Amino acid sequence: ATAHIGDGSVIENSRIVLENGKITFIGENNSSKTESKGQFINADGKHVYPGFIALNSTLGLAEIDAVKATLDTREMGAFNPHIRSIIAYNTESKVTETVLVNGVLMGQITPRGGRISGTSSMVQFDAWNYEDALVKEDEGIHLNWPTSFNRSGWWAQPGSLKENKNYTKQTQEIITFFDENKQIESDKINLKQVALKGLFDGNKTLYIHVNGEKEIIDAIAFKNQFAIKKIVIIGGFESTKQTELLIENNIAVIIQRVHSLPTAEDQDIKLPFKNAKILDDAGITVAFDTAGSMERMNTRNLPFLAGTAVAYGLDYEKAIKMLTLNAAKITGIDKQIGTLEVGKDATLFISTGDALDMRTNNVTHVLIKGKFASLDTHQKRLYRKFKDK
Repeated sequence: ATAHIGDGSVIENSRIVLENGKITFIGENNSSKTESKGQFINADGKHVYPGFIALNSTLGLAEIDAVKATLDTREMGAFNPHIRSIIAYNTESKVTETVLVNGVLMGQITPRGGRISGTSSMVQFDAWNYEDALVKEDEGIHLNWPTSFNRSGWWAQPGSLKENKNYTKQTQEIITFFDENKQIESDKINLKQVALKGLFDGNKTLYIHVNGEKEIIDAIAFKNQFAIKKIVIIGGFESTKQTELLIENNIAVIIQRVHSLPTAEDQDIKLPFKNAKILDDAGITVAFDTAGSMERMNTRNLPFLAGTAVAYGLDYEKAIKMLTLNAAKITGIDKQIGTLEVGKDATLFISTGDALDMRTNNVTHVLIKGKFASLDTHQKRLYRKFKDK
């Protein structure tokens, strides 16, 4: 197959050997070292990719938006760094199986709501229970930064932009919370303090959900004030205005859903399509995000968001890298997955066409840790049931 390695390189005529869930060989198909045994898949004329990774996702935390009993995306209260999304993750979700057929094989299961939503964990999407699904547990804490301006109005109208007069108060509340909980008290167990400890010793990443330029600057100042080892910007629509500051602080950006409108009336209408290239050209580590309206159902379209960025100037193999290696690096699992390399997990898929093009992407095989995953879905089962009626 044509192997898209995930680091920006390609092997046009490749052979890949898998054994015990790992990649044991990848190279040119005519190599003398590629003698293989066991099951053989002829992928001639097809493409093979590392599994795509859905970051900042609520897959498995909610099933039907209109049925409250199926929703487990958020908890009560404003500051919940100790809330662990993974224990609510449902491996039997009928939504999750729809993403496998487009090559999305792993995800960052992320809570919502409050000022600090809780912790996210990395999972693979073919498992019996959340323990089986785990790739990396409690890898980051999610902070929703206040906005300095609020927009009101019906969803289809621009609405009016109003200053958030409580912005300073809201940011101070975050600072106060961290001041009060940055050290563990010796005489009692405080779950919030225990959860935050990982941010200061480097075992966890602080994901800051923020879009505005002023807010991004303030969030980075907050990171430096508390000597937090690693932060990642999620959303970051105006991060293109502060690329030097991001590079100086070694901050990656998970950009907001590409198929979106700009955040202000005076911005280029196509700016959301171009942001990935602008940030990449500046030398920033970039990945993609599908959060927003109907986000779980839209996760299957993650590859096509990257495809839109390619149509607006982003190099194709760099787009693949953003879906794979960059996402793995951001979440700290790049030694295990993210590229087609010897020693890494055999988590990959084969497509008869371009995986970033919804017209030609046709996934024929999915392997997660070397095990074949089913490509059957609820929708396919209904199609077979009713196609002859």
